Amino acid sequence: MARQSKNGGAVQQDEPGELQRSWGGLSAEKLVEFYRLMYLSRRTDDREIVLKRQQKIFFQISCAGHEALLVAAGMAMRPGYDWFFPYYRDRAICLALGNTVAEQLLQSVGAAADPASGGRQMPSHWTSKRLNIVSPSSATATQCLHAIGCAEAGRYFRNRPSSAARVPGDYREFKDVKFEADEVVYVSIGEGSTSQGEFWESLNTASNAKLPVVYVVEDNEYAISTPVEANTPGGNISRLIANFPNFHFAEVDGTDPIASYTAMVEAVAYARSGQGPALVHGHVVRPYSHSMSEDEKDYRAASEIEAAALRDPIAKMHVWLLREGILTADEIKALELAVDEEVQAAADAAVAAAFPKVEDILKHQYSEDLSCTDARFDVAPHPADDSNERTMADLINTCLKDEMRRDERIVIFGEDVADATRVEALKDPKVKGKGGVFKLTSGLQTEFGSDRVWNSPLAEANIVGRAIGMAARGLKPVVEIQFFDYIWPAVHQMRNELSVMRWRSNGAFSSPLVMRVPIGGYLTGGSLYHSQSGESIFTHTPGIRVVMPSNALDALGLLRTAIRCDDPVLFLEHKRLYRETFGRAQYPGPDYTIPFGKAKIVKPGKDLTVVTYGAVVPRALQAAVKLEREKGISVELIDLRSLSPYDWEAIAESVRKTSKVIVAHEDMKSWGYGAEIAARIGEELFHDLDAPVRRVAAMDTFVAYQPILEDAILPQPEDLYRAMAELAAY
Repeated sequence: MARQSKNGGAVQQDEPGELQRSWGGLSAEKLVEFYRLMYLSRRTDDREIVLKRQQKIFFQISCAGHEALLVAAGMAMRPGYDWFFPYYRDRAICLALGNTVAEQLLQSVGAAADPASGGRQMPSHWTSKRLNIVSPSSATATQCLHAIGCAEAGRYFRNRPSSAARVPGDYREFKDVKFEADEVVYVSIGEGSTSQGEFWESLNTASNAKLPVVYVVEDNEYAISTPVEANTPGGNISRLIANFPNFHFAEVDGTDPIASYTAMVEAVAYARSGQGPALVHGHVVRPYSHSMSEDEKDYRAASEIEAAALRDPIAKMHVWLLREGILTADEIKALELAVDEEVQAAADAAVAAAFPKVEDILKHQYSEDLSCTDARFDVAPHPADDSNERTMADLINTCLKDEMRRDERIVIFGEDVADATRVEALKDPKVKGKGGVFKLTSGLQTEFGSDRVWNSPLAEANIVGRAIGMAARGLKPVVEIQFFDYIWPAVHQMRNELSVMRWRSNGAFSSPLVMRVPIGGYLTGGSLYHSQSGESIFTHTPGIRVVMPSNALDALGLLRTAIRCDDPVLFLEHKRLYRETFGRAQYPGPDYTIPFGKAKIVKPGKDLTVVTYGAVVPRALQAAVKLEREKGISVELIDLRSLSPYDWEAIAESVRKTSKVIVAHEDMKSWGYGAEIAARIGEELFHDLDAPVRRVAAMDTFVAYQPILEDAILPQPEDLYRAMAELAAY
């Protein structure tokens, strides 16, 4: 290959080795493709801008100025082999991996044929099952933890090839897990998003575990209108993270294609070799506004915008290709014309594409293949010869052991769930092991090993975010949030990621994990931060199943269903019930399951109905038995067990029979879970009622430490007794 000498004179011939070195290992053909992909990305952005102005699409956010860094990343990695967790400016890497303009513009118009989401996500939410590009959300930095979990899953599968086999007794067609021996996981983030806690939590885990994750920080100096110096102390994220061990770090001019490619090749090679994670901090530009929803001229000086334009990677590479003699002006013009035609054809096809059908809105909100409500989970108990009754805590522990023996995909982690972490403690026979603050995971690590049961950092978002990435790869994480009171840092991951992974990707990806969470009060001294309820917040979130058993047998049956079904499940375990005498049961066998959405009639009755769940069940039962003994009033007591979905048919049948109903729960009365049940009864069963629907619940305040106050705040048996008697007399 001939190229011009730097003085513009005679043409000199380079040796192949010298050529490779001078162009960062890229051949002339690769450099042409590099420019084509950069230009393709820019022209796709430009076409979207036109479509937005024509009101044919509804949002636009560009990759402009980031193209060199991102094409370099795409060329340094392997599509369909490595895994990718991009963010919204990553159009160019997705094109480099094999995503097409046609696919991207179908998302822009919200077409039914949009392979990323079927018209459910905004443009620039890149998704491809074929290319291992995992569905992202609009939230910033959350994907960093998913990438960690994905890398952990890949390592797990590599170390346990037997886990790729069909799971004995599983209800679904368990296909071989997709993993490669030296795969790496890409995750990108804007510099502004490095302020988010999930980014730092992910660095901790990547560093500690030496995970093969390649971070790309795309630093265009602005987080919408907030400049880098106001976002990052010292104005440079590389300086802040430089002391993380086991990392390879690189800081590069992200508008320089060869420098970017060299940095990415080195970073990927480091991670692929197993030495640990890598991070490339690329300094790029943002020649367009943050999105078409704002105008950067409102907060950036004209001189600054002009200076950034001089670093535009498209213009820089155009000039460089001419200077190096790789392409002539006519050849560049022909290449660009071909790209323009490709983009125009894709846009024309996208605009003409059919829209999604309204009747498909709820499709993929939950699993259609292995739903937790499936009749296959209606399995009768088969008690063993051992007639000893066990507590809820005992049977939950037994269920976890059963399922881990049955299915190698199951991993368990959370705060303090392991027996011990340090090797000397594990080997010491005098060390009993922790196994959770309530001992429900006791002995699991000892039996199944530290690669299947381990302690997480004290960071709830870290637990749930990593589990999402693992579940998307085919593992079945069963994680524990130590107390419901501390679930709130994880709510962002639950609401914006876990609940919508299947729906937003139109079924391409899902995260069927289980979150075990001790919940509730009645503890005598639990106080504000160990007595909270709040289940209605999560039943208000589509895409997550929520259950709350009141006894040992239901806890085991529902937990086994939660693990074996294909939906994310929030499994709420009432702390007061763990070792209560009420609700103890014999071990029902290793296959006992209960379908979700199927209530239990704890006590039949004819005069009034009480609908409840959790720790209120034994209190309501106590009140109902006393009422029948003292006043001859027959109460039908329904334990919902499953809160989302719930058994409306059982409620309706009972209300039609008794014509009077109380909805009772431990959480605060106002805007609580019972309000929805009461409203639906009033709406659909009004003509069957002989009295107003009544609610019994906690006071609208927090649980206090002093037992006298706690008893007054939470619903007690005497409160339920009084409400039942008053309603019966109505």
